[in-house]
Amino acid sequence: MFIIVGFAIVFVSVFGSYVMLGGHLGALYQPFEFVLIAGAALGAYIASSSGKSVKLLIASMPLIVRKSPYSKELYMELMALLYVLLNKARRDGLMSIESDIEEPETSPIFTEYPRILRDENLMEFITDYMRLMVSGNMSSYEIETLMDQEIEAHFQERNVPTHSLRAVADALPAFGIVAAVLGVIKALASVDQPPAVLADLISKAMVGTFLGVLLAYGFVAPLAASVERRSVASMKVLECIKVTLLASMNGYPPQLAVEFGRKVLYSHVRPSFMELEDHVRQTRATGKKA
Repeated sequence: MFIIVGFAIVFVSVFGSYVMLGGHLGALYQPFEFVLIAGAALGAYIASSSGKSVKLLIASMPLIVRKSPYSKELYMELMALLYVLLNKARRDGLMSIESDIEEPETSPIFTEYPRILRDENLMEFITDYMRLMVSGNMSSYEIETLMDQEIEAHFQERNVPTHSLRAVADALPAFGIVAAVLGVIKALASVDQPPAVLADLISKAMVGTFLGVLLAYGFVAPLAASVERRSVASMKVLECIKVTLLASMNGYPPQLAVEFGRKVLYSHVRPSFMELEDHVRQTRATGKKA
């Protein structure tokens, strides 16, 4: 939503100021300049990309206007789930959570946390590493190394659209200059025309530079930043799981392990110590009743 508001502010500020200064919007209406710049940028992007990166970019676009799923409520639910799993494993042994990990869709534990269950990425990360914990064949150091590598690979893949959009943003001003140069060439080829005609041709040529710079820094670069924030948020939630599971493997009780996970979160989504304490206490009480 913020990105739409930002685009609206950019549009109104630029074109509104132009009109207030006495400019005429009709002079800026140069559809072929736009086609030249946007088409050249799109063609350069496709030429330098793979099918996978194009699919990732297309898939990331609808997510930009949606609220981030990694909210404070999701983290509270995530830490409650981890607490219940780790508490059961500590009380009844690691083998007691094997059925929950193997079939989470039917697990009475996982079904209590639908937000987590719907996120395939989180579910895969949690179940894969808890499965390794249950197997008991790997040390915490080995699992930590494996987690770090997977999180890094996840971030690099999620960040492919960011690099693509930034490359397009960097190229747009140059393509705007190309459009302007072509317009100047056209104007110089009409040097035998009256001054008024030449001035009109040159003004149209300058629109190319204007469009290239505006599209780059007013629209495409902010899109890249928005996609990157999503990528970082999707990595941070995995780091929260990683720290919590490793704390448990190193002998810390479940309640303290989830506190380790809480500390790695960003401040705007991090629950306070007392909020987490109360939530865990409620979770523990619910578990006892069950």
